[in-house]
Amino acid sequence: MPKVRVLIVDDSAYSRQIVRKTLEKEPNIDIAGISTDGIDAMSKTIRLKPDLITLDIMMPKMDGFSFLRWLMKNNPIPVIVLSSYSDSKTVFKALELGAADFIAKPPRAASELQNFENDLLKKVRGIKQLRLDRLSKNLELLEEGQSKIINVEKTGRGIETIAIGSSTGGPAAIKIILSRFPSDFPAGVVISQHMPRGFTASFAERLNGISNLHVKEAEEGDEIEKGKVLICPGGHHMSFRKTGRKIITNIKESSNADKYIPSVDMMMISAAEIFGNRTMGVVLTGMGNDGTQGMLEIKKQGGYTIAESEDTAVVFGMPGEAIKAGAAGRVLPLSEIPDEIIKLVIEKKEGDD
Repeated sequence: MPKVRVLIVDDSAYSRQIVRKTLEKEPNIDIAGISTDGIDAMSKTIRLKPDLITLDIMMPKMDGFSFLRWLMKNNPIPVIVLSSYSDSKTVFKALELGAADFIAKPPRAASELQNFENDLLKKVRGIKQLRLDRLSKNLELLEEGQSKIINVEKTGRGIETIAIGSSTGGPAAIKIILSRFPSDFPAGVVISQHMPRGFTASFAERLNGISNLHVKEAEEGDEIEKGKVLICPGGHHMSFRKTGRKIITNIKESSNADKYIPSVDMMMISAAEIFGNRTMGVVLTGMGNDGTQGMLEIKKQGGYTIAESEDTAVVFGMPGEAIKAGAAGRVLPLSEIPDEIIKLVIEKKEGDD
């Protein structure tokens, strides 16, 4: 099996050292080279032809954004961005420019290094599954802006909650879906996107700026309401409970033993238990099999399930596993998923064509 050749681009000596030492632990990874700024990275990308680049954003001479624009135009290669919590907003701009994924910068505390190393190695190993051409097409869909949906055959089934799960490639896919929902959307939306703590608030804020719905990072006790989108906070899991007539969120701290954080399965299983056949589950792009058990439970309760098709999934792991398990009621390309959701959620009114 050919080794993954990685170019490390970072102006921080500490970050370069930690990333290098981490990658050197994996026999199937080679360090192709190291750069401290975007200009040098351009030269080494052309000369060394790496398979993957780890990229800092804030660098002298040429920053990560300028390098990303050049790279995606001239020599598209998967990029994993390293970002500090304080620069969390820059991550989503980098993803919109074509970065495949991101990871929080190496922590200074030795006790937290193991989590960083595990996360980085998992993302680098999984990069072989990534389809950069599909990511580019999804970014083109985003650039088209908000689509006005007309003449959608509405067959509302009384769905009250849409539970969406995703991982690698998910931020762009989620933006595409939420940007197409109308302001009178009559269901609540809950989302678990695999993301480290410290980044989901900025993610929610960015989504809120492009959506007709109200999007926020979920907090303990938030109510599931029509027209509201709740994003599970990074580093936590989200489930639901009834209190009187309301259905509210439980936000639970994750543990080092958890395989997927936030857990799509936990969110979907809880939604199915509360909402029964009024639940819809949607699994989008991502590595692994998180969401399969949740989709099976939604289907068991008589709810509706959708998996993103291989035609558009940046990584077909999560939707592929759900399909293989028989958990997907429909398999659709990303561009058709918003219409399908609207068709099933919004009831046809008198006078609709």
